[in-house]
Amino acid sequence: MKPYKVIVSGGGTGGHIYPAIAIAKEIQRRHPDTQFLFVGASDRMEMEKVPQAGFEIKGLWIAGIQRKLTIDNLLFPIKLISSLWKSRRIIKSFKPDVVIGTGGFASGPLLKTATWAKIPALIQEQNSYAGITNKLLSKSVQKVCVSYDEMHRYFPKDKIIKTGNPVRSDLLDIASKRNDAFAKYDLSHNSKVVLVIGGSLGARAINKWIDKSIPFFKKMGVQILWQTGKLYYDQYKHLEQDDVQVMAYIDQMDLAYAAADVIISRAGASSVSELCIVGKATVFIPSPNVSEDHQTKNAQAIEKEQAAILLKESSLDENFEPTLEKLLNNESQRSLLGVNIKQLALPDATTRIVDEVEKLIAKNKR
Repeated sequence: MKPYKVIVSGGGTGGHIYPAIAIAKEIQRRHPDTQFLFVGASDRMEMEKVPQAGFEIKGLWIAGIQRKLTIDNLLFPIKLISSLWKSRRIIKSFKPDVVIGTGGFASGPLLKTATWAKIPALIQEQNSYAGITNKLLSKSVQKVCVSYDEMHRYFPKDKIIKTGNPVRSDLLDIASKRNDAFAKYDLSHNSKVVLVIGGSLGARAINKWIDKSIPFFKKMGVQILWQTGKLYYDQYKHLEQDDVQVMAYIDQMDLAYAAADVIISRAGASSVSELCIVGKATVFIPSPNVSEDHQTKNAQAIEKEQAAILLKESSLDENFEPTLEKLLNNESQRSLLGVNIKQLALPDATTRIVDEVEKLIAKNKR
């Protein structure tokens, strides 16, 4: 049988890129001779991250529409026509058996061109509130893999498969890693640990509040593992002390999760999926600055199941310290949140998505 030829398109943020890479690696594990081509936006982070993962990538000149009038908005029609034209050339040259989209600007023109060419296509929507690109594409692709219930509000019901979001396999058994985690971070077993994560770039509002609340955490007698993100590390690194560890990024997230009693996090789709598998008491502080406010909607979907606490940035002044104090002092609440969020986990997401990819290819080859 001829090797599979697969195009994967998605990017703009890590939440689109890492699932795309995870899906490709699972296909590669099952079918080592598969030929892959990634397609992304030419000025976004996928142009760096995808080659680092060992895959070839081509870039399209494309960007999303901004909420206000900008030069980029005026250029959008030209960029779209350019991207559709280049996508057509890529499809014609590579001749894929299947095209997979994980969201982001570039997946729109690429997948639309593929469906015009009658190539089987699948999209993976990470969020509880579907993005514009995937909503438009769902009309013409064969399958839509989702992570939340009630996604028929956005997609044709007969195309939806609930698979979950791909996550790293090293998160599947963090309970056994707690001693290793305490050794790595030189933590005391006599004090609770709060893990603060705001994404790879960082989260300004979360960092500001951790800085402001260090006296509060000292009074509570807790230890802090604080990932500031690379944009903010220089601003906060001077706060490093015995019970406050300040890091630009965390190189072994499985150990950081294993150490934590409480986690403070943004609510991007990948973070939410990881935290469901981790199963720890979590306080979500969604970014209000993302398209269609999807982080808030992700967090609301978890809060609705009594599986996490949602704090809006606008309420941090009055609610941040009281909420953390109550949670740190209430072991039964922490335990209940951990149990409930773990029940929402879908740990075999990557496997299930690739099962659907294989079915599409097999059906098309008949």
